[in-house]
Amino acid sequence: MCIIIITMSLKQDFLQDFKIYLKSEKNFSPHTIRAYFNDVYTFLLWLGEIDPISIEPKKFSEYLYFIQQINYTKTTIARKIASIKAFYKFLYQEEIIEYNPVDNVSAPKQNKVLPDFLYEDEVDSILRSVKIDTPAGYRNRIIFELLWVSGMRISELSSLNYEDLNLEQNEIRVFGKGSKERIVLIPDKTKEGLINYIENVSDLICKTNKAPSDPLFINYNGYRLQNQSIRKALKQAVQAIQFTKNVTPHIFRHSFATKLLEHGADLRIVQELLGHASIKNTQIYTHVSIQRLKDVYNVAHPHSI
Repeated sequence: MCIIIITMSLKQDFLQDFKIYLKSEKNFSPHTIRAYFNDVYTFLLWLGEIDPISIEPKKFSEYLYFIQQINYTKTTIARKIASIKAFYKFLYQEEIIEYNPVDNVSAPKQNKVLPDFLYEDEVDSILRSVKIDTPAGYRNRIIFELLWVSGMRISELSSLNYEDLNLEQNEIRVFGKGSKERIVLIPDKTKEGLINYIENVSDLICKTNKAPSDPLFINYNGYRLQNQSIRKALKQAVQAIQFTKNVTPHIFRHSFATKLLEHGADLRIVQELLGHASIKNTQIYTHVSIQRLKDVYNVAHPHSI
């Protein structure tokens, strides 16, 4: 009994140290840290009294078989594998284990799913549906337009402070996944709308000092506008025009990338603007563009069928 208590205590210590490692060294987002932590915690529960630092690869294969019976998607299984591999990599780096038992484990191949995107006229319809005769409506319209013209993630946009703006150069500094900093660009029209929001509209929502570290987009209490509120506002705008597509804030990001590539933008430039760590993440949008060209061809060309 005493040995089991020590083992369980060590597991908890490993988990907490792993959580700190993900935050301080890997710079993972809170969402990713939570997912990795829960994945490893579930694995340790499955191990029961088995010491996690002395397992053999065969034991991990048994766990893979176990989770495949639960009918998880390939994406979820791939993430669980990545979580546990990261955990054992951490243990190895800390010299808690002499070799990594899951180092050669591969994630299942995932089916390529092309991201949904909006056509430019569809974006215009959504933007026009947002009534700007109220301060909150004007704010929401600017938010949706920024998502569309910059390719920002919703979390990046909601995290913006005044100090992140360089409107003289049409630039906005954002912090993406892993706190990676990048610059996104906005057109003059969007800049003018944003300046109007800052100078005239934001005070009608709630007066703030507009200090460099203050949030750019706020609610009526003066606090930072949260992702959930942005999603809710977008849902209302889409419902107002009875739009059939499933529209989320992230679809603006997909549409932004697709539009750039269709207009001849270099893939590396799109990668930089999106903040992708790997070019592979950006390449999926080339498939979207090619598929759209095929669709247009099949409809327009008389000998396509």
